[in-house]
Amino acid sequence: MQIRTEQARDRAGIAELIGAAFRDALHKTGREAQIVADLRAAGALRLSLVAEAGPEDRAPDGAGPGTLLGHIAVSPAQIGAVPGWGLIGPLAVRPDWQGRGIGAALMRAALAALRAQPGCPGAVLVGYPAYYGRFGFASFPDLGMPGVPQEAVMALPFTDAAPHGVPLHHAAFGLDQG
Repeated sequence: MQIRTEQARDRAGIAELIGAAFRDALHKTGREAQIVADLRAAGALRLSLVAEAGPEDRAPDGAGPGTLLGHIAVSPAQIGAVPGWGLIGPLAVRPDWQGRGIGAALMRAALAALRAQPGCPGAVLVGYPAYYGRFGFASFPDLGMPGVPQEAVMALPFTDAAPHGVPLHHAAFGLDQG
């Protein structure tokens, strides 16, 4: 498997992959692929990585080299008065390839890329603590979003400063920024 930056030729495959990954998800909005397309159209994809099958990767469905296996999007966010955060999401892996470490590899690559960006205070997301906690994400008492369970709003600061405030995200997410 290879992780690389998305290319224009990947866009239809990314949309298909995201749709398939979220089709049966309990937390889906049905807009996940459109969110990525809207972020891209607005020039607001800070990072867009794909996991692509290599020669050694074979699946029962016949997926082989060059097949897109996963995708992660990162867009700009601000927490309270602090700009420069990377908002991670959506993170998607083809259903037939889930549980093989592809999402974790994409997350590690995205976090490494964000850490390398000067002035980036950290990453923020909304997700499952049991999954994202293993990457260092945690909820903070002064970090939250209206209508979202406190424990699901998590951040990974790259400094000792704890985030506080509401994560402000791009309008492509279609959420009230309260």
